[in-house]
Amino acid sequence: MSTDYDAPRKNEEELVNEPLHALKDTRPTSQSTVVDEAETAEEFELPGADLSGEELTVQVIPAQPDEFTCASCFLVRHRSQIARQDNHHRYCTDCES
Repeated sequence: MSTDYDAPRKNEEELVNEPLHALKDTRPTSQSTVVDEAETAEEFELPGADLSGEELTVQVIPAQPDEFTCASCFLVRHRSQIARQDNHHRYCTDCES
């Protein structure tokens, strides 16, 4: 529902003196709390679902020379976020903090 913020506002005296039926008219008459489970369930993939018929449309870009993969969280990070390096394993600043 849109609100006109430029419209004059009522002060407290006008709100107190306003009849109850006028307030009821401004409220929405019905509030639907019914959830259609069939529509909601279609949006989520279950673990172990058969995805053999699905085709990926994401372009995979290999890691750039100035990037590394954190050995703890396995996220690709910029080289400036290296906090520690042990035997060819690099760890990001988020995992080391």
